Amino acid sequence: MKRFLIFSIFMFVGLIAFAQQDPLFTQYTFNKLLVNPAYAGSREDLTVNVVNRAQWISIDGAPNTLTLSAHKAVKDKNVGFGLYVLRDAIGPTTNTSLMGTYSYRIMLANSFFSFGLQGGVNYFDFAWNEMNLRDEDYLFDPANVRKITPDVNVGFYYQSQKFFAGISSKHLLENDYGFITEGYKSTFTRLSRHFYLMAGGVVPLRDKILFRPSTLVKFVRNAPVQFDVTGCIIFKNSLMVGASFRTEKAVTLMTEVALTDKIRLGYSYDIYFNELQLYNYGSSEIRLEFDIRLFESRMVTPRYF
Repeated sequence: MKRFLIFSIFMFVGLIAFAQQDPLFTQYTFNKLLVNPAYAGSREDLTVNVVNRAQWISIDGAPNTLTLSAHKAVKDKNVGFGLYVLRDAIGPTTNTSLMGTYSYRIMLANSFFSFGLQGGVNYFDFAWNEMNLRDEDYLFDPANVRKITPDVNVGFYYQSQKFFAGISSKHLLENDYGFITEGYKSTFTRLSRHFYLMAGGVVPLRDKILFRPSTLVKFVRNAPVQFDVTGCIIFKNSLMVGASFRTEKAVTLMTEVALTDKIRLGYSYDIYFNELQLYNYGSSEIRLEFDIRLFESRMVTPRYF
């Protein structure tokens, strides 16, 4: 009965804490492939992003997420391909995802509309032996939970030189990925379907200085809707500074610098104003982006998305 109760409490608290099961990313506008599969190939160059996020610094077992993503358009075609690997660790649990992406673009006069589909697998690992019990219990010896499940995501995306918008849904299959049985009773946690709506644009302020607002709305059943509102200033397309507000009572400071014309480094720091603010030092996210040109691009430059 104890293992059944602890498992249920942990999963319930997890849903309350994150307001969604997907890992959180502050720099979502620079790494849209993880949110919307229709973004694949939108930059035409081979774009590679490496992101590491450490959430709730100083809390043992707090979320830590590492991702590697890449996407590219096929030469002289309206097709894009992408791939991402994601590892999300929270306490004794680890979620690892491998997703392949296909997108098809309809080219318009000075913009495009695309449809995208992602498919892959999630590997869920709950290591009971990594749990730190305050009082040692020699009768508490549950088996680890490990499960591989298929996953499918879908998205639609529109982009012009100075505006973008997209809508997507992840985890369409809603598979069970954590399951444990105690006697005749069983409990599980289901990967709930997530919905994302994003939009943003670029507004010239003065010569080579731009304002880039954006927003991301996230919805999952049985959790409050979450809003991210971001505003960034871009200087000469080489330096960006900005801030965002998240409805879970968090404010973010962020920056991005162009190390070369093909390599960019981004950093963000989240400051919380909720019940957790007394127990952690915020969240830190670092991103490294590479653009690799394999053939001449037909896209208009500079590109802001």
